[in-house]
Amino acid sequence: MKTKAFKGKIEVDEQITVRLGTNDGLTGYKIKKFQIISSTPGVTSSVEYVAKVYTVERSAVDALVDFNDPTLIAVVYYQDRANASSNTETIIIDNKIFNQDCYVTLDDSDGNTLAGNFYLELEQVSLTENEATVATLKDMRGRE
Repeated sequence: MKTKAFKGKIEVDEQITVRLGTNDGLTGYKIKKFQIISSTPGVTSSVEYVAKVYTVERSAVDALVDFNDPTLIAVVYYQDRANASSNTETIIIDNKIFNQDCYVTLDDSDGNTLAGNFYLELEQVSLTENEATVATLKDMRGRE
């Protein structure tokens, strides 16, 4: 199994495109790991991040978690209190295979604007032509 990792800084209310497209669409991806951390953990600002991964681009970024949305494939809730010795993190990842770009969003349910950092690890999966077609159509339509 081959994996691809993506990491970077993400601002609150930002959406980042993770480019995954291939010429033939026969490579699928499944999320293995998704994590978020404050750019200054435990220092001066408290954060309550809600980071999400979607299979379609979002028109707006928010902290709402709605698992009825089939395009939502991963969520991290990360809480870090200023000058505290601990933080909490809840991670939920769907087992869905996709073969198009995905989109990482970040919001802070506390209303803070401190940037965060994300780490996204994807497992590559070989797809047949039929599986690739189905995955592409699901991603385009935003359905399960």
